[in-house]
Amino acid sequence: MPRSAAKARNTPRKTLFHAAMQVTRLEEWCVEAETAEDAKALLESGEGHRCQLGDLLHFEVQQILD
Repeated sequence: MPRSAAKARNTPRKTLFHAAMQVTRLEEWCVEAETAEDAKALLESGEGHRCQLGDLLHFEVQQILD
């Protein structure tokens, strides 16, 4: 028996698992406004757009789904 076939037969099969995760990420958002206070109000109301995807700060696995 070829070596690769014997090795494949003895290797345990891996299973794909999915996870529900909570992720905290710092992002840079941009909005046009007349003052900093106006910009803050617009961003808090959901206006603006993401300028740059930020760094991953924290993640926690909530649940493993199989």
